[in-house]
Formats: sequence, structure tokens, C-alpha cells
Amino acid sequence: MKNDKTNKKSDKKTTVKKITARKTKAKASKAVRAVKAEKPKDICSVPLYNSSGKEVGRYELDKSLFTGDVNKAVLYQAVLMYNANQRSGTASTKTRANVSGGGKKPFRQKGTGRARAGSTRSPLWRGGGKVFGPHPRDFHYGMPKKVLRAALLSSLNSKLNEACLIGIDAVTMDEPKTKNFKKIMDSLRLSGRSLFVLDSVDDNTRRASRNIEEVRVKNYKDFNTMDVLNCEKVVVSKSALEKLPERFNPPLVQKRREPRTLAPRGSTEIK
Repeated sequence: MKNDKTNKKSDKKTTVKKITARKTKAKASKAVRAVKAEKPKDICSVPLYNSSGKEVGRYELDKSLFTGDVNKAVLYQAVLMYNANQRSGTASTKTRANVSGGGKKPFRQKGTGRARAGSTRSPLWRGGGKVFGPHPRDFHYGMPKKVLRAALLSSLNSKLNEACLIGIDAVTMDEPKTKNFKKIMDSLRLSGRSLFVLDSVDDNTRRASRNIEEVRVKNYKDFNTMDVLNCEKVVVSKSALEKLPERFNPPLVQKRREPRTLAPRGSTEIK
């Protein structure tokens, strides 16, 4: 009888657990449906500010490019490539052939009780050469252009999702003064590393910004994935925003001419 009662209690507990599990699954499915039912946020536009930090409007981005999708695998490959290309590859060690000395046999071959040795520069000896040590080499390698474009677009989309991509109407410097460029940064409330992408970088802007350690100023044709990922905020001028799709939609290469075909025998015409 006692066994029957304990079995009934255990059955009740299992049924209660099953019911609670079903309820939690139903709640989770409802939450997922609610998230899916929400309208996607408008990420295809960025706020546009003037040099005094006042918002003057919003700039509509190309919806076919700036969709918010981030390809992490491509970003990983691009970061590996850029980091490898920055390596100098100058680490070097000496083998037994490079270490000076050691031409004389240290002791006779037999009769000493020691292991035979032919040189004091053997890797087994102190002061000898290194086996399988590093030698100068080139770590540089490249990636396909389409993959690099996809990585750059993914990095910009990641900043767009984080609301760290903003626009500015123009960056003009009458004088190469660092304090003038610092005023623009303070008006935009920029802190930390910042990347300015401009249509064209004139000499005054370059000289005014080069003394600020956390600022990088690049032309819209020259910045890459690492420039975007290494900064907290990306500030793009309006003219650069208009020309930015050119980085992802390059002009088509002209097709090669087809070779001329000779006409059949008996005719002198050449097609």
C-alpha cells in the first residue's frame, strides 16, 4: 500500500512538472511572436548635424546596402588579414651554422665516458644554435575584393545598429588650428576614438586633426574595416555619404573583344 501511495505522489509531481514546462514554452513562444510582430526600426537613416552640434535633419541611406546585416565570419577573416599584414616578421634566431665558433672538436671521440660531440655550437649545448626557431618571413596576404567589400559593409552596418554612425553637413577649417577641430568634437559630444570620413581631406583639416590622438580623418575611398572597428563613433560628411555607395558598387569592367572569325573557303570576307 505504501508503495502505491508513493507511486501516485511521484506521478502527480511529474504531471505538474510537465504542465509547468508546457506553460513556460507557451509563454516563450508568445514572446517570440511578439518580437517578430514588432515593426523593424528605421535603421536606413542617420542623424545629420552641423558643425555646432545641432541636428539639421536625417540622411536616407541606400536600403539595398545598409540593411543592418552583419557577417561575423567575413569580419573575422578581414581582421585576421589586417593584423597579419601589420606584422613586421623580423623575429630571427641563429642555427648552429650561424653561431660563430665551434669548429674544433671539444674532446676525443672515445675513452672519456661522455657522449660524443663534434662541436660546442650544437643545439644540445649551452650557447649553441636554436632548432626550429623563428626566421624573418613575410606574413602579408590578400583577400578577394568582394570579401573586403562585404567586410567593410558589415562593419558599417554594425555601427549603424549600435547608433554609432552619424552624419555632418561639412567639416571646413579656415586655419590649421587643433582647437577649432576640438570644438567640432565637443559640439558632437564625441568621446573616445572617432573616425571622420570626408569627401576630400584638405591640408588644414589634416593638420588640425593630426595632433588629437583619438581621431582619424580619412577619405571615403581610403578607410577600411579596421578603421571602422577600432573606433567608437563614425562621423561621415554629407558629401561622403552620397558617394559611399561607390565603394560597394564599382563600375563594370569592359568585356573583352571577341576574336575575329574567318569566313569559309571561297569567300574573301572577314567577319
